[in-house]
Amino acid sequence: MARRLAASEGGRGSRLAILAAAPLLLMLLLFEILPLIVVGLDGLHTDSGWSLGNYAAILASPFQRNAFLLSVELSLATAVLGVVIALPVAVVLRRVPKGVSRALLVYATIGANFTGFPIAFAFIIMFGLAGFFTLLLVHAGWIHGLNIYSLSGLVAVYVYFQFQLGLLLLMPALEAITPDLRDAARVMGASDRVFWLRIGLPILAPALISAFVFLFANAMGTYATAYALVGGNANIVTIRIGELLAGDVFSDPHLADALASLLVIGLAIPIVLEQILLHRRRDG
Repeated sequence: MARRLAASEGGRGSRLAILAAAPLLLMLLLFEILPLIVVGLDGLHTDSGWSLGNYAAILASPFQRNAFLLSVELSLATAVLGVVIALPVAVVLRRVPKGVSRALLVYATIGANFTGFPIAFAFIIMFGLAGFFTLLLVHAGWIHGLNIYSLSGLVAVYVYFQFQLGLLLLMPALEAITPDLRDAARVMGASDRVFWLRIGLPILAPALISAFVFLFANAMGTYATAYALVGGNANIVTIRIGELLAGDVFSDPHLADALASLLVIGLAIPIVLEQILLHRRRDG
């Protein structure tokens, strides 16, 4: 009797959980799954009917291939820089008073979400051809000028919000590096360098991999920031998609959807590889 009652309560709890999750599942279906299906199907549509012609055109075009290559290079570079800068900053923040750490994390939260046209406009004001810091550095004789409207400028803007996002991702993972663990390593004669190489980094490896993949996907999907800063001068996938959708001369929505589908596949591959790697690490 008690077992039957427990099973009945468990079934009721499962139904309530599904009912509570229904709005989220509905939003996921309407705004994530269905748009992906529509974009994937539309990418298969050409003037002659349904075919893989759009994908063949993309693979045959050096211009489109270079857009993917540059997007991957930009995303890899900013993801690596984001993690490399965020990790030591996170370690330092663990050692400062909690009030200071909390205030800086609040700032990092704002900075990580400060993307798109606002961040591009802010960098133009500060580092544009007539930007405040540009004129200040030129007047001091340290530089002759800055060109923020370039690929290197795009990297600088991306790294600004990438490292702050990486900081937010890595801070919780550092909870695993306890003072007791460091004290035990010192008792065994391990220096700080040996501790981080042999103990700290291996413990943080899953978090570092996850943060890197997240930052890579974040950079690959960024559009507004790049468009606001360099317009069509940067040959990256998101700008090419935008031009094909909204362009007056070279408008081709079906080709744009094919590019978007390839972009989604390109983002899914590192995520799947990350999950496989982390799963093998846990099993090992």
